[in-house]
Order: sequence, then structure tokens, then C-alpha cells
Amino acid sequence: MNDIAINRPDTVARVQEVFDAYEKALLKNDLDVLDGYFWTSEFTVRFGVAENLYGAEAIAAYRRQCRPVGPGRLLHGTVVTTFNDEFATVSTQFRDGETHNIGRQMQTWVQFPDGWKVVAAHVSIMRTAS
Repeated sequence: MNDIAINRPDTVARVQEVFDAYEKALLKNDLDVLDGYFWTSEFTVRFGVAENLYGAEAIAAYRRQCRPVGPGRLLHGTVVTTFNDEFATVSTQFRDGETHNIGRQMQTWVQFPDGWKVVAAHVSIMRTAS
């Protein structure tokens, strides 16, 4: 582990910037932009609240038939962790703004020649807030 640079400030800032842009596209339901943030591979995985999606095509198809994220979604407790300049995880919690569900989301990002891409994602609901 000594040869791995963890959380270089410039890399953390870049991943945070990309994650923020992803979140903005999610709130706008900008499907083409969202598709572009996922690695175009059969090995890309997204586990959602009620779905297990394998491959970028399945993820894109799901986005086109699922209910979009509501505009009241609020993030908190976001943690970006980077390893060297090409690998990162982003973990966050959210409230959806409509049902007041509390959820959590984790993404694994890899720096490819054409930019940072999500290679694995997991979204789950913890409980309903009172």
C-alpha cells in the first residue's frame, strides 16, 4: 500500500467535480449525459433498490423506463476516496425529497482515456424518516 497515493487533492477535486455533474444530470434526468458517465461495458454493474443490472446497455435501458429521481433529492455525508489518479469510490447518503426515504449510494469510478466512468454502483434505501 505504500506505493499508492491516497486522496491527492487535485484528484479528489476532479472526482468531486465529475460526481457533482453526474448528480446534476440525475436530477435533470438527462439520460444521454448519465449514460456517458457509465463505462460502456458488459462488465459494468448497478445494483439498485429493486433491480440488479449487468452491463451498460441494461443500465441505460432501465433508466429509460424507471421513475426519475425527484428534484428534492438532497445529499449528505458524501465521501470521495481516490487511489492514485485513476481509481475512486464515492459514497453518499440521500433523502429523496418526496417520500423522505433515506438512502445510500456507492459508486466505483475509474479514469479512462475518455474520462472518469462509473464501473460499479449500488443504491439502497435504509428506512423511512419520520
